[in-house]
Amino acid sequence: MNLTCGRPVKNSDSPAAASGQAARPKRRDWLLLLSLVLIWAISWPVIKIGVGQIPPVWYGCLRYAIAALILFGLVGARGELALPPRSDLSFVVISGALQMAAYSALTGLALTILPPGRASVLAFSTPVVVAPLAAWRLGEDLGPKAALGVVIGCAGIAIIASPSFSVGGKQALAYVMLLGAAAAWAITIVTVRGHRFTSSALNLAPWQMLIAASLLFPVAVSAEGVPRLISLTGAATLAYVAPVATAFAYWAVVEAGRRFAASTISMALLATPSVGILISTWALNEHINASLLAGVALTAIGIRLTIATTRSA
Repeated sequence: MNLTCGRPVKNSDSPAAASGQAARPKRRDWLLLLSLVLIWAISWPVIKIGVGQIPPVWYGCLRYAIAALILFGLVGARGELALPPRSDLSFVVISGALQMAAYSALTGLALTILPPGRASVLAFSTPVVVAPLAAWRLGEDLGPKAALGVVIGCAGIAIIASPSFSVGGKQALAYVMLLGAAAAWAITIVTVRGHRFTSSALNLAPWQMLIAASLLFPVAVSAEGVPRLISLTGAATLAYVAPVATAFAYWAVVEAGRRFAASTISMALLATPSVGILISTWALNEHINASLLAGVALTAIGIRLTIATTRSA
């Protein structure tokens, strides 16, 4: 199972095996799922610090290059390293380009302007974008509950971004970039929906990350120049984000997908932005006000409605 922003995508594992494993999660499985939520929640303030030390596109490039090397080593140690089959190649390219490269670059640039708590909520709003996009491109039925979820989710996004309406300038641009990141991930989900995978998600992951790093490299060189010597703080954030929040987290979400129902994982990961706000408030003194809380609540309700509708379809 590959998970895209709270939306599960099936891999080549048999449904029967998956459902059998998901029915009997053990204590260590719940700890794994909890650790995944905490790891991704912590990553937002950590990346915020990191892009203050390393140019954001370079940061994304280094993040995925390091994570790709780690996962190539893991897959190689399992004796499963192989080129992606032709049937999975389109998914690898689209996911590497949009879900990873574009998402990382846009969120990194936005984090140079916005606090990480607000940024994480908008970046995790992908399911709100997926529902109307799938209705338009795939002809999927956008039922009343999903339509209500989209409206409520969009209202939450507008409330979170409302401070930029009066300020404008860089803040407004940052919110646009976050919505662009969410849209890039949504396009990936809609494009590969219904794809029957030949390889497992874990075996494809290092190739996706290699493509992401390869695409970000020329953009970083042309837009940000050759990076100066990386500071100890910047290196420390990469030491967390690349191995832990990228390589390990990708493995963890694949493993969680073998042990939990897709709905359980989706609902659990909805907590990530809220936990990220709390961590950001504690670590970076991010200000929490009524508009942020209202926006988080509405966005979560909207996502919950769209995910529930998709799951029951």
